[in-house]
Amino acid sequence: MDIKTLVTAVDQIAGEKGIPADRVLEAVESAIAAAYKKEYRKRSEVIHAKFDVKNGDIHFWQSKTVVDPNEVRIVLEEEEDEKDKDREKEKKIEEKEEENGETLLPRYNADRHIFLEEARAINPKIQLGDEMEFPLETHEDFGRIAAQTAKQVILQSIREAERSSIQQEFAGKEGEIVSGIVQRFDRGNVYVDLGRAVGIMFYNENIPGEHYRVGQRMRFYVLAVQDDPRRPGIVLSRAHPNFVLKLFELEIPEMAENIVAIKKIAREPGNRTKIAVASNQEGVDPVGSAVGQRGMRVMAVTNELGNEKIDIIEWSEDPEKFIGNSLSPAKVKLVEVLPKREARVLVAEDQLSLAIGKGGQNVRLAAKLTGWKIDVRSQSRPDEVQEGGIADAPEVSSEDTSSSETKKENE
Repeated sequence: MDIKTLVTAVDQIAGEKGIPADRVLEAVESAIAAAYKKEYRKRSEVIHAKFDVKNGDIHFWQSKTVVDPNEVRIVLEEEEDEKDKDREKEKKIEEKEEENGETLLPRYNADRHIFLEEARAINPKIQLGDEMEFPLETHEDFGRIAAQTAKQVILQSIREAERSSIQQEFAGKEGEIVSGIVQRFDRGNVYVDLGRAVGIMFYNENIPGEHYRVGQRMRFYVLAVQDDPRRPGIVLSRAHPNFVLKLFELEIPEMAENIVAIKKIAREPGNRTKIAVASNQEGVDPVGSAVGQRGMRVMAVTNELGNEKIDIIEWSEDPEKFIGNSLSPAKVKLVEVLPKREARVLVAEDQLSLAIGKGGQNVRLAAKLTGWKIDVRSQSRPDEVQEGGIADAPEVSSEDTSSSETKKENE
């Protein structure tokens, strides 16, 4: 065999697929072993092949597991012939025995097993469970069916290795932002070309009202990386609250240096987001750092989100101050803290509609951000309940940016 040509081909495939060269070589060896077994050996045997990269020779061997006669089921030849006639019946019997709690011993197969006494006659140091190797005659001529089997094994092995490599690569990017190109659409879901892999953004992870074009390059939040062939591998999102957080991390150097931190986020994708920021260093204005000079930093994030409005407020451990800040851009006159995490907020008459927001959106997001039930009322009419002015805090008020993401399972 031309080993130089083989090594070159292995390196080329490894480079194209982004997988280690030794994994590709293992796939080729498995394929040659499958072809060898197909052409020259029994179907039940375990055959291995190994390339000698120095001289190009191929070595074949059969492996058998060392077993104890008392720990396996031995089926006589007559019984074997009978069972071959009705494998399905035997399978049902075995399943029934397992359901009844009976421990079913593994079935002895002379092509795969060797008894301990016999194995120690060859190698006195052998132990139960060890694999014994038996060298086989070298063959390099394989028929068409065997060659086809080898091809299938190579393709399958490379696909599995590539999938594993991609999964490992993107597992490290879970909870991060990636850039991709919109590839196609299917039933409201968006498929995105991420380079070596294709991610999927389900319909409920789209920003409402946002339109996508094939060939459009965009940023996405990696919501989950699933190692399950039956499910999409890389799940993306643009509606997740932490997508906003990661965009700000890219725009604010002070966050990378841990000078400024985003404490809480409340978001209604496509409409409005509120974020609470805090400074870890005295003298640094967290809101100013997030907004940027002439609003350049927040504008960059807003443009990425399709002009979604963003309110940046200062976080505080004092509930009264934090709740007052959360209703920005409205100016609050008084915050009255009540039992059971409820608060009554009074504002000037001309600030009432601004504090409540269109359809109660501003007070609703403020409640999500703070985790408090908020009742907004006019300072001049404190006893009058305002329409849309009350917002309950959900059980999970907002994304806790210090905790790990909760993976979503999308069917």
